[in-house]
Amino acid sequence: MGEGVSVCCPSCGSRHTLTASVYPCACGAPVAPALPGSAPVETVTRRAWADEWVTVRCTACAREGQWPRPELGCPCGAMLRIAVEQATPGPATHEPAAHEPVPAGPATPGPVTARPTTAGEPAPEPQAPERPPAERPVQEPSASERPVHEHPAHIPLPRTAAAPRPAFRPVPVRTARDAVTTAALYLRWLGFKSVVESGEPPASGISAPPGTGLRGPDVVAQVDPTTGPASLRSVECLWLDGMNASATSVYFSLAGYAADARARADALGLPLFVLDLTGTPQPVNGPADELVSAGAHYP
Repeated sequence: MGEGVSVCCPSCGSRHTLTASVYPCACGAPVAPALPGSAPVETVTRRAWADEWVTVRCTACAREGQWPRPELGCPCGAMLRIAVEQATPGPATHEPAAHEPVPAGPATPGPVTARPTTAGEPAPEPQAPERPPAERPVQEPSASERPVHEHPAHIPLPRTAAAPRPAFRPVPVRTARDAVTTAALYLRWLGFKSVVESGEPPASGISAPPGTGLRGPDVVAQVDPTTGPASLRSVECLWLDGMNASATSVYFSLAGYAADARARADALGLPLFVLDLTGTPQPVNGPADELVSAGAHYP
């Protein structure tokens, strides 16, 4: 990850650490937007795709590229954004030309040439190289001298513990379709199987919330790519749909959640996630944190 700066949410006053994501340049060097520490923090209320990207210059090859603007989802439901500094190209490394002398390295022992002698003078006898002193044999400590450990060096996990998941590989979100793809990949990363896009209306009979639905044998999800916060009605409709399907309900939103929707989701135990433009879903409530920890075994 890139550098991090401390920001204060204008809505609730809580402080967070905003870290810029690192992306690979075409030359292979890592590129991250520079975050100023004294830049004002603004709340994102309406989104425009043209304003979600920032030009960053690679410090290795000076190539300019378009990357997602750093954002942070506050637990209160607000989406925070700060200004980004333009990166300056780093100093180029100097390679010696063909006519420039190459600096000599440390002296290495080479062959010793004999000094010419004059007539009648005996040649000096070659001196044998000095031998290092004989090394003492290493003796193994006896059983009584070995340290006694109070605790074992490693405690194996129980056999019933699930194998640790690999790191999630985010996909940058540029369109609404990218948001749906990212949410489906994230649900599969959590352990939910056969997650596909659902074109059927909710089984509860209530009008579907805005966005696209995702379904699997054990999960019902909703992806809201609109520019407004998710409403209380949308959260309740998804919860009813999950209850009828006996599945876990998960909500993904690009613009956060209304205050009453966030409070209702906490009471119902419905995980809420905010999608940033880097493609990494951020949990915004306690049930979402528990889902990330437990994965598909979340109750």
